[in-house]
Amino acid sequence: MSVTRRPWYGALAGVAAAAVALGVAELVAVLISARSTPLVAVGGVVIDMVPETAKSFAIELFGTYDKLALLIGTGLLLAAFAAAIGLAALRRPWIGLVGVALFGVIGATAALTRTGANLTWSLPSLVGAAAGATALSFLLRLIGPVASAAEVAPAADVAPAGEVAPAVDVAPAGDVAAAGAAPVRLSATQRRTFLRAAGVAIGGAAVVGVAGHALAQRRNVESARAAVALPTPSGRRAVAPAEADVAGLDYTTSNQTFYRIDTALVPPQVDPTSWTLMIKGRVRRELSFTFDDLLRRPMIERFVTLACVSNEVGGDLIGNARWLGVPLKDLLDEAGVEAGADQVVSRSVDGFTAGTPTAVLTDGRDAMIAIGMNGVPLPVKHGFPARMVVPGLYGYVSATKWLSELELSSFGDFDAYWIRRGWAQQAPIKTESRIDTPQAEATVPAGSVVIAGVAWAQHRGISAVEVRVDDGAWLPATLAATVSIDTWRLWSLRWGATPGRHRIQVRATDNGGAAQTNVEVPPFPDGATGWHTISVTVD
Repeated sequence: MSVTRRPWYGALAGVAAAAVALGVAELVAVLISARSTPLVAVGGVVIDMVPETAKSFAIELFGTYDKLALLIGTGLLLAAFAAAIGLAALRRPWIGLVGVALFGVIGATAALTRTGANLTWSLPSLVGAAAGATALSFLLRLIGPVASAAEVAPAADVAPAGEVAPAVDVAPAGDVAAAGAAPVRLSATQRRTFLRAAGVAIGGAAVVGVAGHALAQRRNVESARAAVALPTPSGRRAVAPAEADVAGLDYTTSNQTFYRIDTALVPPQVDPTSWTLMIKGRVRRELSFTFDDLLRRPMIERFVTLACVSNEVGGDLIGNARWLGVPLKDLLDEAGVEAGADQVVSRSVDGFTAGTPTAVLTDGRDAMIAIGMNGVPLPVKHGFPARMVVPGLYGYVSATKWLSELELSSFGDFDAYWIRRGWAQQAPIKTESRIDTPQAEATVPAGSVVIAGVAWAQHRGISAVEVRVDDGAWLPATLAATVSIDTWRLWSLRWGATPGRHRIQVRATDNGGAAQTNVEVPPFPDGATGWHTISVTVD
């Protein structure tokens, strides 16, 4: 008789039950909110609670895939927990049911802590847990009443002809072998039946989960976004200079490749027909705007380069886009900012907050409530229907997506999300530069090689970029055209490459004459510095 150790089947039963719970929760969440699913809700709590060093490490390691990594990691931890409760349930079935119930309670509690949640947000986790408990009980019954290995008669012990073989005692359902007994085993028939059932449970859960995701996509705001007709900007339109692109590098970053760093595991789906922007706090009069109100206001269109404070020297958490929006200064002037209100706290629909100096938003720079990006309505992942865009400041203090509220306050009264986690309160973007071609560790042919990249010092502008090879003299690079001091600047240099291993460095100087520092510091707490340095091999 073919036999297999039973404990592995308990672990598989637990994992299958967890899959059923997650799949059903995903389907139920279609009727409520994608942010109410257990994985997303628990992941959101993790993002809020983990130490800042862990967040910085995740962004450094995974970049824009940090959220996917968190979801995968959470799923793996859940699978390990599910396997453990499946094993425990072999001996005591009630432990498995308690474990699944705990899963539901944790998910429901996490969902209720999310901004905008109501009691219905607990339903995906609770209904999913009930489905998971049912699946676990069913699978345990399939592997319940079996004999222990010690009780299975050897093949040679066959009763003589005419005699009746002695009866074999069967352990009670759900009981593993008594203390001291050998491991319990499954017969080939039981194994096949159980594996089929577990496979159906896991496969069915996957189908249900995918169906839930597909239905959620049909219920999202993409159709409403597609229906938005962007107004024509007042005054000049933003047009990229024809000579701005250099050596295959683009002045404009596409919406698809523009970096995304935020605290939302799932981009909020905000219906523009019900969206409002409230301006309140220390103002002479509170104001409220609908999306249609914004569309009717005078618009500006500008190229602005945004950068994440987590960007390492030479990193790619930076992008340049053409933004369309309403000047923030106009809105604040209408509200009437009271004396002492030196901070504007911007809030997202998911509860994220950023604190921006009021002076920066009213000093004449092109700070805006953006509704368009590169000629189309904001993509959902970049903040549809409205977000903040402020030249010259790192995004964590200025670039709130899915914007819902502006509150005039003071830095002494309120610390925004990242400030409470140790990041600097004031965060002007530092002068930096990057080598994009050739790439680090590339092999290039001897002769004329183009070294090129980007440099930035938003709202100060770049006046010079210099390159040196192997600690030689600094050579001036050629600067491409740019439309304003609020964008990055592409640069290039032709180098007569000779065979061997070479080190290339770059540094920039802003329009105020301040050169980029060579002092290497990490992003925390107010942005990385240092010269970008790469090595290449010349054949």
